[in-house]
Amino acid sequence: MTTTTAAAAPAARTTDDEPRARFGDLLAAEWIKTWSLRSTPWMYAITALAVIAFNAGTAYDHYKYWYQYDARGREDFVANGSPLMDAFTGNAAMVLVLAVAAIGAVSITGEYSTGLIRTTFTAVPARRSVTAAKALVLTAVTTVFGALVALASFASTQAILSGRDASVTLAHPGALRVVVASALLAPVAALAGLAIGAVIRHTGGSIIGCVVVLLLLPVVLSDRRHLTAVLQHTLPFSAWERLSVTDLHATVLYPWTVSGAWTVYAVWALLAGAVAVTAVHRRDQ
Repeated sequence: MTTTTAAAAPAARTTDDEPRARFGDLLAAEWIKTWSLRSTPWMYAITALAVIAFNAGTAYDHYKYWYQYDARGREDFVANGSPLMDAFTGNAAMVLVLAVAAIGAVSITGEYSTGLIRTTFTAVPARRSVTAAKALVLTAVTTVFGALVALASFASTQAILSGRDASVTLAHPGALRVVVASALLAPVAALAGLAIGAVIRHTGGSIIGCVVVLLLLPVVLSDRRHLTAVLQHTLPFSAWERLSVTDLHATVLYPWTVSGAWTVYAVWALLAGAVAVTAVHRRDQ
């Protein structure tokens, strides 16, 4: 009996002394997961091309039909901020939100559907740390992606409009805000998709949830009534629209501030990350 106990003791100490995964290791693991699927680079590439094409196409329409503007119209084109509206259009923003939110959702629902999540949590039982690492990697990748797409869209559209002397630079009032707001829309949408995916845990249902929450709600909520306008202002797409406003003479029934729109961005990113971490920690695999 004594011999058996003595032999078992070293094995127990070896198990207890096994080093825990460092957070840096978790970040590296999530980075590898992100790029392990060949579809991931393609998704980002196709999304970037679609967004830039939408914006460049709008700018080219103005370039092509410039002759239809009279002298006053051509002056107002720049004065009213139309070059910045071409730099990142509403249609392009919707494509960006839908695609990046889907990427965020699939980053976690894909693991549930394949069962990889069980392997991950068996190797690293600290679920919150694993999910936090996933959220940070997703945020970093989509932030860089959003910045590249926003800058490429701005550069391409202004290059097209320069042929009519109707382009602006980043030093133009409001230009930098439009580019930054459009770039940061990507990580905010991605984190929202991650949170929705963590709650629903089904790829199809999560993508539908992303469409409803991020794209349909801003349309359904009218800006002509105070209550619905306030609710609409709490949504990230509406915040992007506010930050992208360049026509200072536009009439708005229930106006809100630029700082309020930036706050919506920050709150959505933080809450989405918290929801994803909490949902994964509290629910069974």
